[in-house]
Amino acid sequence: MILALTAFGLLSAIQQSANSRPQEDGFVSLFDGKDLAGWKQFAGKEQIWTVEDGLLVCKGGGGGWLGTVRDYADFEIRLEYRLKPGGNSGVYIRAPQEGHISRVGMEIQILDDFHPKYAKIDFYQYTGSIYHVVPPTRRTSKPAGEWNSMTIRAQGRNVAVTLNGVKIVDADLDRCLQDPAVAKEHTGLSRKTGRIGLQSHTDRVEFRHIRLKELK
Repeated sequence: MILALTAFGLLSAIQQSANSRPQEDGFVSLFDGKDLAGWKQFAGKEQIWTVEDGLLVCKGGGGGWLGTVRDYADFEIRLEYRLKPGGNSGVYIRAPQEGHISRVGMEIQILDDFHPKYAKIDFYQYTGSIYHVVPPTRRTSKPAGEWNSMTIRAQGRNVAVTLNGVKIVDADLDRCLQDPAVAKEHTGLSRKTGRIGLQSHTDRVEFRHIRLKELK
């Protein structure tokens, strides 16, 4: 009887703990930790995207990207990612299904910023940047091997990026397009909708807790 009560008490405590977790109003999960339902691979080698121990994993070295099966216009997406030393990846937003996505769509950079091989990169290549367009105001990445938390909010002509609790990009896309060179090379800044994607670069990268809220 004592054992039964103890077990019941433990179960009750677990349920209370689960119920007390903060709720994210309006957010839906884009990854259930079991399979790649809701996602589609665009280009790249086959079987480089998989699920391991509840994580969405890119094995690396395959090129291409993994994208949602539908378009999104205005939204906030939250996710966590983990890189190996020297790792490189990215989150695509408002992406078309073909082309050089960091140009014909937009890429929010993910990088092991502090690795020696990136010592000479430009500011607009650091994590959180709208790649090749808008640099982050600060470098707030955690060391390789640790989980980073990223939030991307795209609403109308504004794109904001928060990394590990610090807003590091707050960009007016129309202002970016006032630069003729940027407007010519980065036509994707004009897009109003498209796929959300995860980039396969050269390195293994892991994602978890991917959830999204559409904005009105």
